[in-house]
Amino acid sequence: MQSDFILSKWSVWPPLPLQPANPAQWLANVPPMLKRRLTPLAKTVFCAVAQCLDEDVMVPAVFSSAHGELAKSLSMMEMLEAGEEVSPTGFSLSVHNAIAGLFSMAWKNKLQCTVLAPGEEGMAPAFIEGLGLLQEGAERVLLVFYDEPLPTFYPSSPYRLSSDTSCALALMIAKSGAGQALTVSSSVSTGNDGEQPVQLPAFIRFLTEPQTRLTFCMPRRNWSWEKRPD
Repeated sequence: MQSDFILSKWSVWPPLPLQPANPAQWLANVPPMLKRRLTPLAKTVFCAVAQCLDEDVMVPAVFSSAHGELAKSLSMMEMLEAGEEVSPTGFSLSVHNAIAGLFSMAWKNKLQCTVLAPGEEGMAPAFIEGLGLLQEGAERVLLVFYDEPLPTFYPSSPYRLSSDTSCALALMIAKSGAGQALTVSSSVSTGNDGEQPVQLPAFIRFLTEPQTRLTFCMPRRNWSWEKRPD
């Protein structure tokens, strides 16, 4: 598999060094009642998306998270074990597509929104889904990658399933136009470079540093991204 596309815009939260860190600025346009429902992970996602998405512009989106709101789910299970009741609202905000649903409401985005739990394939499935939407006629697609550290209740070592900090990365991709030209491809060589939470910091470095190629070796195949000359 090989496919070309344009990365027209991207943003990350927490911000890169030397960039201003003011979450209130990026959450200012979120309705107050909706803002109160945002978990720390959802706020991280919204801060990244707000920098990448123009106001009042609807765009198909692909959200990718290895674990979603697992910490919130664990908290509710602990409440049930203690004999406490769980509110329907709390449960609805813990499911895997909760943040994507809140995004659709906050930005009044009525176009297609896909939510993935990519597993061992890492970041690649979101690109496959987004590139498919471009091939079907979308002018551009928003890709959002996000995860937070696994609760200590869930052992992640030595499986490379979790990172030490929460992170969200938003990418606006297109078939043509201004931006960084990229190619994504796969081959049969294999390895274990970790799942999406481990891959995110490496992908951000790839975007910010001079390196022209990034490869993640996975149990079934490897995935590579390469910067093409403008």
